[in-house]
Amino acid sequence: MKVAYWPGCVSRGFTPELHGSMAKVAPLLGIELIQLDRGACCGAGVIAEHSQELADTLNARTFALAQQTDGELMMNICSTCQGAQSECQERLDANSDYRAKINETLADEGLHYEKGLTNKNLLWLLVEEIGLDTLRSKVRRPLTGLKVGPFYGCYIIRPVHRLGIDSEHPRDRYMQMVIEALGGTVIDYAGVHKCCGFPIITMNKQASLKMAGRHIGDALDADADCLVVPCPLCHLNLDLQQPGAAKVVGRELGLPVLHLPQLLGLALGLDPKDLGMSKHVVRPTSVIDWSASVVAGAAA
Repeated sequence: MKVAYWPGCVSRGFTPELHGSMAKVAPLLGIELIQLDRGACCGAGVIAEHSQELADTLNARTFALAQQTDGELMMNICSTCQGAQSECQERLDANSDYRAKINETLADEGLHYEKGLTNKNLLWLLVEEIGLDTLRSKVRRPLTGLKVGPFYGCYIIRPVHRLGIDSEHPRDRYMQMVIEALGGTVIDYAGVHKCCGFPIITMNKQASLKMAGRHIGDALDADADCLVVPCPLCHLNLDLQQPGAAKVVGRELGLPVLHLPQLLGLALGLDPKDLGMSKHVVRPTSVIDWSASVVAGAAA
């Protein structure tokens, strides 16, 4: 399967382990990545606060680049990108005059966005394009005994209608399905569908870290070994900021947070070093001992 691949900004900057892990995992899943190197930032909702048209133009440009490839669809690995791009695409597809205006701006680069591009986060692609049965067949190191808490964040589950979540596409349950397909144990806890706090960190860091610390604490209380996220911005707040969050909530935390491609890579048999595990603030080796078995249990 060929896909026009949009890694987003953060995976190539703050969280290069995510971008690198996706490159390692893709061929094992039968995915050929056609990277959109010339794509611009999705805006993450921030650019739109100042200029909706600018944000829409930037995303339309990325869509147009994707449509110039021979990829079957466009794929991203950032749920913030999915949310921002879905909103933009909904606007562009609903208004031909507005779309034509945006395309006038793109014309100088020889680009043109046509209505109807399919853009899916890796999580959606795993379930809807590859399929859970195929995913199970590719597992080489079942995550037996690994207790994983899914953390969706905001942009991949809200608003429900725009993101195509319904009875036939329960996309707000896909992470649980994938964890089980990889052999792991799903941990349910209060923060599964809540905001990580990253969007407000520059405005109210105390509140942001309190949110992150509460979710991590809830997952620990539910006996999770780790969290898994489909969003690098969630990873920044839940892993990079975890020491600060621990101070704000007044308790020890120390819960590893994995990117979705890293969890996939582990189950598909890749070495943790090849998946950038050493780049995490809270090292996944604190709960995972790959020298003897999949799970060694939480460190004392």
